[in-house]
Amino acid sequence: MMRHPTEDGRLDLVDMVLLSVFLIGIYLGVEIRITPTVPLPAAPAGIAGLILLWRRRNAIQPLHLAGLSGVIVIYMAATLSASDAGFLGKRFTGLVQLIYSLVIGYALFLTVVEAGRRQLAGLFFGFCIIILVGCLLETYAGLRPVSDAVRVMLYDYGVYESDLRDQLLYGRIRPKLFTSEPSAVTFGYTFFSFSWFMISQRRSKLLIFLLLLAAGLAAMPGPTLLLALPLVVPCYLFVDPNTRNRAGILLLAVLLLLVAVILGMTVYAERLSDILAGEDPSFFYRVIGPALVGLKVLKTYPWAGAGLTGEPFIADLVMTVFVKSSQYSAAWRIDKISSALTNYFWLHWIYLGAIWGGIAIVGLSVWLRLLGVPSFLFCWAVWAVLGQASGAYVGPKTWTVFLLAAGLSVLVRRMANIAPNAAAPQWAPSVFPATR
Repeated sequence: MMRHPTEDGRLDLVDMVLLSVFLIGIYLGVEIRITPTVPLPAAPAGIAGLILLWRRRNAIQPLHLAGLSGVIVIYMAATLSASDAGFLGKRFTGLVQLIYSLVIGYALFLTVVEAGRRQLAGLFFGFCIIILVGCLLETYAGLRPVSDAVRVMLYDYGVYESDLRDQLLYGRIRPKLFTSEPSAVTFGYTFFSFSWFMISQRRSKLLIFLLLLAAGLAAMPGPTLLLALPLVVPCYLFVDPNTRNRAGILLLAVLLLLVAVILGMTVYAERLSDILAGEDPSFFYRVIGPALVGLKVLKTYPWAGAGLTGEPFIADLVMTVFVKSSQYSAAWRIDKISSALTNYFWLHWIYLGAIWGGIAIVGLSVWLRLLGVPSFLFCWAVWAVLGQASGAYVGPKTWTVFLLAAGLSVLVRRMANIAPNAAAPQWAPSVFPATR
């Protein structure tokens, strides 16, 4: 059963181990092939998630299942509505993966809302320290050969091969720390550090959070870390129960924006120059390209988009859009169209189009309300910001971001003795004094 809203619950050792395995699975992104054409993404997370779901079976409520069923029906209808039934098999595989991701994400949600804040804060902070120390060891203490050997065993494809580019941009090879590419490391570190910030009860947590990001910039340079800064504002706006005035929020937003701009123009000055000159394929495939394709798909296939995992259906459209862009280089090699669209925010619109994409957002927002989430706007804000650094829309990572943000927001409100369906808090971060 779900604990009373005022009770500071704690997970037992088995739950904590399973939760750790789940997060490690999301961090690594290792998949297992069920068949030659059907992979099981983030397999450790999937296995741990299914066990957690069984352990939380008494907390499953009919309204939760009704909301999840409604979301699945929406995606199923969108899949059947997409053009060219010849791609239905591929889209159905994507639908299966999406359902799997939502189910284990729901298991994560049910587990998180029964935890204690200190317990989860310790877990997320521990992951941050492990990643930080691991990156330093890989760069300066000889861990790289071990990491590379593990990576060769874990990943059949998609292994990062741009070390020379990193040396030119950052002056050194960026750490991969057992993942397929450096961006997976920075994404995991950003995600875990923000999760710690959100759940922590320390008065100085904003300062510690900024110090964590600064340490990350030194140990694992990459622009993904800058995405953590804009996440602070919606956390204060929509979740923190101690917020009181808008002036503090606006001041904090301006300060964080200035910090992000300064870091972008100094720490990443050379990469920014490459982006502006159209010489950065990674940024193009993560941000520019998906946005251009998304806007084109919204105009061409507004009803149902390309369908889930529908990159083969729009392969020609994608290449046409890319070639027309002044920031695309014909010298860049694209092995698969899916590898050139690595932004799950834009993939939502590419896969579903304007109509079904909007319906899916409404359906998912209703489900969040049925789960007792205090602010679906917060969940969407976190999801959209981190989507600028990750693809695989139907994969577990995408929906872990969404449902972990939901679960943590419920837990923060519950521990503050505020009912999950209470009105949104007043508008200012607790780091600023309230105006009287």
